[in-house]
Amino acid sequence: MTQNVLLTGGNGFIGKHLANVLIEAGYSVSVLSRSAQENTATITYYKWDLKKDLIDENAVLKADYIIHLAGEGIVEKRWTKKRKRAILESRTKPIDLIFSVLEKHNKKLHAFISASAVGIYGAITSHKICTEETPPVNDFLGRTCQQWENEVEKIGNLGIRTVKIRTGIVLGKDEGFMKKVAPNFKAGFGAVLGTGKQYLPWIHIEDLCQIYCKAVSDDQMHGPYNAAVTDNITNAKFSKTLAHLFGYTIWMPKVPVFLLKIILGEMSVAVLKGQRVSSEKIQKQGFEFQFTDLERTLVSCLN
Repeated sequence: MTQNVLLTGGNGFIGKHLANVLIEAGYSVSVLSRSAQENTATITYYKWDLKKDLIDENAVLKADYIIHLAGEGIVEKRWTKKRKRAILESRTKPIDLIFSVLEKHNKKLHAFISASAVGIYGAITSHKICTEETPPVNDFLGRTCQQWENEVEKIGNLGIRTVKIRTGIVLGKDEGFMKKVAPNFKAGFGAVLGTGKQYLPWIHIEDLCQIYCKAVSDDQMHGPYNAAVTDNITNAKFSKTLAHLFGYTIWMPKVPVFLLKIILGEMSVAVLKGQRVSSEKIQKQGFEFQFTDLERTLVSCLN
């Protein structure tokens, strides 16, 4: 019998790619959506409304696995108190809703797999390499990720296998991070942000989707895993590589730290700071990255 994977955030950049990968791997896919959508030949849509605490219970009861990707964008808007609350609640509230259905019906999933982020290690730049054992940092990003992961543990307490995928910058064609940065570089206005020394943990969308697929199929996977290539790329290196692919050497001066702080406010730490992270744990689990060279990866995102 075909096993079903239910996605939250299934209409986003990662979710759309992951749905296709799961279907190709032989799973049926369901998606929780805020707006009514017509079912397709391959995807069944169910309605939910976080503001009203509403969820179609049938979506959860049908699922063998749930992958939680939903969440407001970290760098979409300035971090006001209201925005911070929205960023956190958009990640934790869906888990609460799903938990209530699982508990009410004593429903046993094969696994609950949640996105998380390398931001759990904090908005810091240092030479330290963060592993999954590195404690969370007490700043906004660190606290948000920690509370996000703590909510997942509630589902783990129901006797369900849980996995947390701590994701770096996701690189893919025409979407996500590349959609934000590529136009400026293509126009010849690429620049290094701040000192340029901040690390930029990254992963190609195809590798990330395969990590999620492995988390579904490999019942030995438990707990957190870093999903980022261990190559110690900095913002300066990334920027120079991208400019090179567009045929020029960066001529713009570095964007000053003080200017980014004025423009972005507290959110500036998300682009001015960055940690090194280790991918050793997921590789020891048997996962092999297909994209480990930054230039080759960027070429695949631009072509």
